[in-house]
Amino acid sequence: MAKILEKHTLAPNLKIYKQSNCYNWIVRLKVDKTYIIRSTQTPDLPQAIAKAHRLLIEFEIRFETNNFVVESKRFAFIAEKVIEQMKVAKATGTGKVIYDDYIGALNKYHIPFFGDTHITRINADQLDDFDVWRVKQLGRIPAKSTVQNHNSALQMVFDFAVRRKYMLVSQVPTLENKGASGSRRAAFSIDEYARVREQVIQMGKESRKEKTRQLRELLVDYMDFAILTGMRPGSEMDNLTWADLHPERDETQMRFYVTVRKGKTTKYTGTREIVCKAAIVKVLNRLSERFQNRTGNDRLFRLSDGTTSREMNRHFDAALEMIELKNSQYGERSLYSLRHSYITWELAAQNVSIDVLARQCGTGIQMIEQHYSHVIPRMFGRQLSGIELETKERVVRQFEDVTYDEQLQQRINEWAYNYKHRGYI
Repeated sequence: MAKILEKHTLAPNLKIYKQSNCYNWIVRLKVDKTYIIRSTQTPDLPQAIAKAHRLLIEFEIRFETNNFVVESKRFAFIAEKVIEQMKVAKATGTGKVIYDDYIGALNKYHIPFFGDTHITRINADQLDDFDVWRVKQLGRIPAKSTVQNHNSALQMVFDFAVRRKYMLVSQVPTLENKGASGSRRAAFSIDEYARVREQVIQMGKESRKEKTRQLRELLVDYMDFAILTGMRPGSEMDNLTWADLHPERDETQMRFYVTVRKGKTTKYTGTREIVCKAAIVKVLNRLSERFQNRTGNDRLFRLSDGTTSREMNRHFDAALEMIELKNSQYGERSLYSLRHSYITWELAAQNVSIDVLARQCGTGIQMIEQHYSHVIPRMFGRQLSGIELETKERVVRQFEDVTYDEQLQQRINEWAYNYKHRGYI
């Protein structure tokens, strides 16, 4: 441990001293209620005394003009404080949903890169180096939305540092967004979806094994459900149970809502309720017929033995390959392309506004504008052209229109009775 060899008090708030482990004199000064320690960078006592007085005057002026940094801290120290504040805000219900993303960005990217760097030394050059490093970590150029989240998290650290006087406002670097612009998502046209659907039905008829036939039969229901709801194939749809379906009816028709409990965004937003297209009753009618002994906790998409399967993606891809629709100019298509198709069709048909569609699909308005900008002008086709067409696209006739015949009316009565007495259809 270093020992003080010599000490001189120059004023009540100013001292200099020499330590056993330091060649130069050290100054200890006090401004307001803050103690500051600096090296005088000289072993000569008269020069050290003069430097000490100059430092005191400099820090007093900086404090009076609000150009005063109490003490620079390393990035990791400040970032941890910001993370702690966000966690407390989330726990008390005052935090934002996006805080989880900010915390993840700070822990995964910013702290590993900037951790030992003093906050006041982060400049434009270091931010450029960080951009290069992040691309290597991701293996790709991040999307603009990703960079925006990272920048927002980083800005919170800088704002905290300024409030605590760990850095000056003038020292905060400008954050730029050099992320990749959102690309158009691979989707199906109406005719293409009809072709895929017909191919899966044909594959089901040609199945040699009963389980394969059932799987392809279920795949048709799965596809139609995605097209009629805009839900995310995968975790959102795979976890649906019969109890997640909620009907409303009048004397002749029935409307369905679905509660989404698990999926990509539910950990941030909680459960959400979506509205199904009218033709969802066709899908539920087929499923009800096959699973007459269902319970509320049973998965909606399962095989006759009660098991679920992860093979639907493979069979769907096989159908796409057979009719040469796997690849498109916007990338490969998959089951997830059904969700993109739903959004594209809704925008093109001008059925709802973008904000309503964003809520229905559990995404942001910015994401829809970013990835579906090619469709959005069609939402204003009548206003821009002055022509109002009276024809309806074939998607409405083929996938949305419902004929409430006697058999379907009986099924609706059965669903209504079941829902009233046991809580699921």
